[in-house]
Amino acid sequence: MAKPKLALIPSAQGSKFYSVLPSSGVGDFNFTRSGSATRINSQGLIETVGNGVSRLNYPLIDGKVAGCPSHLLEPQKINQLQRSQEFSNSYWINNGVTITENNEISPDGTLNADLLTGVSGGFGVVRFGTWSATNKVASCFAKKGSTELFKIANGSGGVGGVTFNLENGIVITEDSGFDGSIENYGNGWYRCTAIDTLARSGTFSLGVTAASESVYLWGAQLESDYLTSYIPSTSSAVTRSAETANGAGDASTFNSLEGVLYVETSALSNDLSERRFGLSDGTSSNVIRVGYTSVSNRIIAVVYNGSNQAVMTYTSPDITQNSKIAVKYKGNDFALWVDGVKRSTDTSGSVFSANTLNSLDFNIGGGSHFYSETKDVRVYNTALTDQELQALTTI
Repeated sequence: MAKPKLALIPSAQGSKFYSVLPSSGVGDFNFTRSGSATRINSQGLIETVGNGVSRLNYPLIDGKVAGCPSHLLEPQKINQLQRSQEFSNSYWINNGVTITENNEISPDGTLNADLLTGVSGGFGVVRFGTWSATNKVASCFAKKGSTELFKIANGSGGVGGVTFNLENGIVITEDSGFDGSIENYGNGWYRCTAIDTLARSGTFSLGVTAASESVYLWGAQLESDYLTSYIPSTSSAVTRSAETANGAGDASTFNSLEGVLYVETSALSNDLSERRFGLSDGTSSNVIRVGYTSVSNRIIAVVYNGSNQAVMTYTSPDITQNSKIAVKYKGNDFALWVDGVKRSTDTSGSVFSANTLNSLDFNIGGGSHFYSETKDVRVYNTALTDQELQALTTI
């Protein structure tokens, strides 16, 4: 197989996404984010990185780091909750529980998790009027204490919520209008998530299901649309700014006449938003892009030079799972490969004039940022064979 002209394999954090090819650094992506953000580090701990520093995020399987990191790109999100790690603070309304501060090692590796124990009359901590139509994704890290049962709820008027088992790592019950999920963070900790799909306003509640039962809590979050990385808060709601990674390569890096655009990636959510990644001339006039559409789990590849020359689609089982995607482009010879299979072709269409393509971007076309976890990016300056494309994209 030919050597890629540009290759990005996540290996370092900093002010750029650093490409290994070209060695000159012209293939590096310019990265931006105003303010800090968190990631899962190589020890499996939640760690804060500083202003403008990119994030290598490590995958967790059964609570342990397994595999290589990805570059994490996320949109702007707000944790609407204050005192996300301080459940004894007066910000939280105590509903018949005892809070023992700093009683357990949390997912960030320090002794700062609280123990919540039910007493009488109620079994949790609440925040009135926080859960609203726009803030409907509630999450908290929880660990088994004397009980394995933990509940995140909208406590207004019996609306309900989601109950989790912190021993087996499963969702026990989802009340009407709620979706629940649970993720193993190791050392007995789980990130539990409850989404009110009906977007009802109400009261945010965390707690146990009976008096005298206890669980450990850390890192509460309430945000919109879908779950993202943890956003710590103290005396106010906190915004994590949107991230961008753009501007890799130049006209001498890419072959505008033929080649392959390859990315190994997963979407943050199947939220039916259009997301675009690809090559261009720095405008929307000449583009080779791959991404997601407003159709559930739909992957799309487009070649455009004033009009659509190729439009190829594939409906994935789950775009939030890692996929290897390649787009071959050459006059009258276009193909979309996903996970080792040729999913779509187009045998009629033109490409570009020489030296047209000059930039590789994670938000090509503007306003459609490719928010994702990306493990590998390559651009080849020849149209690879089917055998080569199958080998490149096989999981």
